[in-house]
Amino acid sequence: MATSLEKAKQNPDSMKAKILDAARRIFGEYGFHGTTTRMIAKAVGIDISTLYYHWGEKGDLYEAVIRDINDGMGKKLEEVEKKIKGRPLSERLEIAIEDMVDYLFEHPEISNLTLFRYFMKTRHGKELDVRVPEYLSDIAYSMGLAEDRRNVSTEAKMKVLFIMNAIHNFISGENFFRPMMQHDRNAYIQATKDTLNFFNLAAFT
Repeated sequence: MATSLEKAKQNPDSMKAKILDAARRIFGEYGFHGTTTRMIAKAVGIDISTLYYHWGEKGDLYEAVIRDINDGMGKKLEEVEKKIKGRPLSERLEIAIEDMVDYLFEHPEISNLTLFRYFMKTRHGKELDVRVPEYLSDIAYSMGLAEDRRNVSTEAKMKVLFIMNAIHNFISGENFFRPMMQHDRNAYIQATKDTLNFFNLAAFT
């Protein structure tokens, strides 16, 4: 039997999918503890009973959001890995930064929830959470920093973590940083890529 998340993905126009989309945005903005089901219901334009009918309690909906994020990240990383495989390290870095920055700017809730989880400690009580940093070994392998994704050194993982944390901070801090730079959004995104490439290409190559 299909799960609620599977049903939402199968029918993007369904009420389940609309609630899931709103929940991603609101959990991403306020974290698990700062979000209420009433906030999500209001964003969708439904009453609270409709939300509970489709998703159950807040914790159930949060878990669905995290699973949805993890599924999307996993697919994106596989896509990037196929694109960069066999290329020189400098090209792998440029392509990976380009693709991942675009993807994460399109889905800022991923960066926001990652920072909530790991730095602000506003955590949901269960073990399930955003797995972005847990993808370190896969990313390190894709970038050519390890010969075996099952045996990645701490040094390689830390290098990947440095890149990912930098991306998350640029994205999550956009509303604070962008006015300082006096950029429109497209210029800010390009500046983020240029800055990441400037530091990472020199450091890695």
